[in-house]
Amino acid sequence: MSATEVRVYEVGPRDGLQAEAVILPLGDKLRFCDLLADAGLREIEATSFVSPRAIPQLADADQLMSRLERRPGVRYPVLVPNERGMARAIAAGADAICVFTAATDAYAEHNIGMSVAASLTAFAPVVVAARERGMWVRAYVSTAFGCPYTGEVSERAVVEVSRSLLALGVDELGISDTVGAAGPADVRRVLGALDGAGIGADVIGLHFHDTRGTALANVVTALELGCRTFDASTGGTGGSPFAPGSAGNLATEDLVYLLEREGVRHGVDLDAVLAAARFVAGRLGRELTSKVGRAGSWPAR
Repeated sequence: MSATEVRVYEVGPRDGLQAEAVILPLGDKLRFCDLLADAGLREIEATSFVSPRAIPQLADADQLMSRLERRPGVRYPVLVPNERGMARAIAAGADAICVFTAATDAYAEHNIGMSVAASLTAFAPVVVAARERGMWVRAYVSTAFGCPYTGEVSERAVVEVSRSLLALGVDELGISDTVGAAGPADVRRVLGALDGAGIGADVIGLHFHDTRGTALANVVTALELGCRTFDASTGGTGGSPFAPGSAGNLATEDLVYLLEREGVRHGVDLDAVLAAARFVAGRLGRELTSKVGRAGSWPAR
């Protein structure tokens, strides 16, 4: 990937839908994934193998992965919380996984019922099993810029958990602004600390929520610092059910529009993303809230 090319990592079918109250039928989820692939997105986080009791929206993970049309050249990672979830993911044919921890014990305990240290112990055999099967592995570092239970988070905590995850053998870190608290200075602070610890932009994906309207400013700052992987959710859906006050993810259509205006290559068809955004918003029974979803692309096509 060149310095003028960005990876857009789509999280809509998983992180985007997980906190939505309207449960979409399996057929709509499969159609959503197809529309995203039609738009040129090459990484689509499809679902999560968590307990159906914890995330009812994603209770159909096994069926979705079994029926999903796998497009050539498209990666469909799935979230795996533990060895039981890993077994389900393997049985459903997953070939890329994500594991999930945090920079604070308080959030980890609310979300996955264990401390950060315990989560690393629990994920170790999952990562080993994935590597034995040649799977690509991402690890989310949630609350890297702020925690709903403890407030500000030190960059030292982010560095420590990131080092531990890389030592387990993960391919990429998803450094996450779970509550949408970060501004550009926070992005410079955290990325600077990671770089100082020898953790470069090539193993980092940035996961910004737009809770307070700062996500695109954070993207611009991260681009200037050399980051080239950004998460986004088509339609701007999402938010963590375990983070009070968390709002939607950065909308894919808003991210793609910004990249186009900045002259950064991304390989995504904005009009096709907007079609997918309108589809999912319609199925959820609401209007699009993203800026580009409301205004359309420019010049108007």
